[in-house]
Amino acid sequence: MTKRELIDSLSKDLKKSKREVEEFIDAFVKTVFDKVQSGEKVAVTGFGTFDLGKRAARNGRDPQTGAKIRIPEMAMPRFRAGKGFKETVRR
Repeated sequence: MTKRELIDSLSKDLKKSKREVEEFIDAFVKTVFDKVQSGEKVAVTGFGTFDLGKRAARNGRDPQTGAKIRIPEMAMPRFRAGKGFKETVRR
């Protein structure tokens, strides 16, 4: 499902204009980005948790030359599905 299809579906279900739904989705996504970037967790009960994890520094290889390189530690966004989401999608 694309963002446009999500907006269409929610607009129909909520009986709201597509513009209102798009503004809400954009605001939600921006808020999640901002909070996770600042190190906060965003938990939506029944859906899941967005947070920031760390990937440790490690050794790697340049795929073109085969030379060893050092890959630095980096922050990575994570999403963990909540209990309600998991139970709904499991068969």
